[in-house]
Amino acid sequence: MELLKQRILQDGTVRPGNILKVDSFINHQIDVALLNEIGKEFYRHFKEKKITRIITIEASGIGIACIAAQYFNVPVVFAKKAKSKNLDGDLYQTVVTSYTHGTDYTIVLEKKFLGKEDRILIIDDFLATGKAQMGLLDIAKQAGATVAGIGIVIEKGFQGGGDHLREMGYDLQSLAIVDSMSDNDLTFRD
Repeated sequence: MELLKQRILQDGTVRPGNILKVDSFINHQIDVALLNEIGKEFYRHFKEKKITRIITIEASGIGIACIAAQYFNVPVVFAKKAKSKNLDGDLYQTVVTSYTHGTDYTIVLEKKFLGKEDRILIIDDFLATGKAQMGLLDIAKQAGATVAGIGIVIEKGFQGGGDHLREMGYDLQSLAIVDSMSDNDLTFRD
């Protein structure tokens, strides 16, 4: 997606530890017009997959998932990173390691929002090592749901998570794949 790549080059910054900051337009301040184009692109790729729900993890994936969901006309369900008093049902849960934060956390999703009849599209802002996506895949497996696809805004191709998911047979669509990055020098895969 050329529009996204140009925006990353214009406004993204590379930080030590292979961190790509896109907080001025994707995951802190949100450029809704850009997210709208991202949502259209996910719909274009996955529209024939008979998606019944879009799944993500709080918090950065929620806005992207919601914009995309309007094209699929399906609900968004997001896994929460912590149990709270307002979760009142049986839960699916799994442990995820955050690349960015370097910590493990348990994600939870109420069972009433995901079942074996569902065909889901997993959406997230980033894919590095694939730990977050593996966590959502585990929840989908617990629910007996079919994973119809995985949509990623930015994949760090050099970290191997996307390659692993593709080898597992998942239909993974990353809109921008960064092959290398250092000192604000980014190289994208074509």
